[in-house]
Order: sequence, then C-alpha cells, then structure tokens
Amino acid sequence: MTYVVTVDICIPEGTPELDPLQRAGAVALVEDGLDAVRAVEGPDGVQVDVLDTVVAVHPGGALLKVVVDAPALEFAEGSVQVLVDELLERTEVLADWTIERCEVELHQDLARESLAAADGPDAPPDDLALRRARHTAGAPSAQNAGEGADGPDGAATKARAARARMLELAAELRAFPPAVFGVEADDDRRAVPAESARLAAGALVHATDTLVDGLFEDVQVLAQEDATVAECEGPLWHLERLPDRYALQYDARFARRFLVTVIALTTRFTDGSFQHLSCVAEELALRFLLNEATTTLELHDLLDDHVSTALANLADALCVDTDHDRVHHPTALLPFTSWFTPFTEDSYAHPSTTDEPEAAPQ
Repeated sequence: MTYVVTVDICIPEGTPELDPLQRAGAVALVEDGLDAVRAVEGPDGVQVDVLDTVVAVHPGGALLKVVVDAPALEFAEGSVQVLVDELLERTEVLADWTIERCEVELHQDLARESLAAADGPDAPPDDLALRRARHTAGAPSAQNAGEGADGPDGAATKARAARARMLELAAELRAFPPAVFGVEADDDRRAVPAESARLAAGALVHATDTLVDGLFEDVQVLAQEDATVAECEGPLWHLERLPDRYALQYDARFARRFLVTVIALTTRFTDGSFQHLSCVAEELALRFLLNEATTTLELHDLLDDHVSTALANLADALCVDTDHDRVHHPTALLPFTSWFTPFTEDSYAHPSTTDEPEAAPQ
C-alpha cells in the first residue's frame, strides 16, 4: 500500500533563520540523503520501499514529502521517522535540527477508490476542487447543510467555526498588512472592513495546505503513469488548469518544480520575507492559491462582496491578472522555457527550480 508521509523538520530554537545560501546547502544535503535510500527497515524488521521524495527548505527548516510502499500506515510513519532521524544525525550541520511533525496521508489511489464507492445524498461532489476543499475544510455536505443529521443549527455552528478558524489563521499571513487588502482605502469601491480583510488572509493561509497537498498528489499521478497532463488518464487536482498550450510539457519533473515553487512562495508569504513575484510560475501559483481560497470561502458561505474585493485588491497589488480567459491565452505568458526564470537579479529562486528543463516547443 502506498502512503505519503509529510515531515516538518526545524532548525534549533533560538537560532537565526537560514539565509538563501544556507537554504541552498540544506536542500542539497537533505535531497542527497533521501535520494541515497531505496528502502528502510521499519518496525519489526518490515521493509518499507521509498518511492519518491520532495524537499522544500524555508528559513525555519524544511518540509519533506516522502512516498513509501508499506504494509500498514504505522510502518510507513515509523520508517520515515527513522529515516529522517538518521539523516539528521549523520549530517553534521543538521544534527541539531528536530522533527516537529511526521504524519501519514493516504495516497490518492486509495482516496479515489473510497470516493468512487460513495453514493447517495452525502456523496462527494464530482468537481475535484470542491471535493478537496470540502474534505479538507470539513465543510458540511449538501444534506447536513439543510435538514440532515446536524440540522440548521449544526450547519450554522460549522459556519461560525469556519469563520473563527479563518480569522485565527489570518495572523500567519505576515507579508501583507491590512492595507494591501483594502482596509482604510481612499476609494470607497475598493475599501473593505478589517474583518473581511482578515477572512481573505485566513482563507489564503488555509488554501496553502490544500493547494500543496493537491499538487503533491498530481506529482504522484504523473510519475506513476509516466505521462504528461495531456496524456494522463487519472484525475488531477490542479495541473489540468494550467494553460493548455503546453499540456504535453507538464510531466512529473515539471510538476515537482511547480510544487516547490508554490511552497517557496507561500513560505515567504507566512514568514514575512515576500517582496514581489519572482517568475511566471509564481504568478500561476498565486492564481491557483486565490482560486483555492475563493472555493473554500464559497463552501462556507463566507464569500461576500467585501471579501471578494479584499482578494481582488491583493491580486491588483501584486499585479496579477486573475481573469480566466487571459490566464489561458497564449500571449499572456512568457515562453514555457522561461516560466521558472527569475524576472530580475534580486528575484527569489528556490534552488530546486533553477535547473533549466529540457528543450520544449514554443
């Protein structure tokens, strides 16, 4: 059975955050260490095969996604814990780093089988984006939103809980002050209340997790089928929404680079280091993030005119055109080979995305 294990490793408490050079070194050390391992001996001597890994280093540590083939969830988690523990221990400059989280997620194939078996009024929606947002955010099903087991009071309670959660998460979006969302704007048409700005900010933080998880599953589907998005037979969460013109170029390697781009971008959003969008891939990533946030807000009936305006104000401030038709128009983007190329010399580029892809048709 295939499992995806998410691991957060952090630098020692009280030490300075990693600068760009240190992050480049750390990602190389972690990637080299994981790439050297094909199998791990888990609990009770059970062998667990390592199928794939993705590493994204940020100023406070690194996020790892490790795909393993294990007989049970416990073996998958325990084996990856042992693997990362040993990697940190034998790597001198990482020896003081700690594992803060090691969680197992079911692989998409298993989730898809479960979803396909569902039927009746509580069956998940066909739309993958709505399905993911509802599953992750805990939104009520169509039945429960009305006269289901929870009843109207239960639905209202869930809506209030979702609002409170979004408002709580807003503080984690450190890169953008309320003014960027339109709080105290001079133009009444663009001005929004402070709470609407916080709902928009919280939805973006929440959307980060669902977007990263969905993209990681897209990577696995493309890798398993050894296919591009144009050729892929399995369902994809996000990559099918990229411009169709280059669909034959969106393979697993591209998907990994795009995933790391999303992680690097959203890390700069939450740690406060963001200055500007660095490349075309980041522009596309932000559009995906805004779409994911909008979907989540809609599912919880939190997307009113003020919150929509707050998200639009942010997009305008970052000079991102969110118009669907323009995103897919061939003239809207630089050539495919330039998507990960930094716009300027001071633009941030994650080390894992800077290698030039193989030649692609323009």
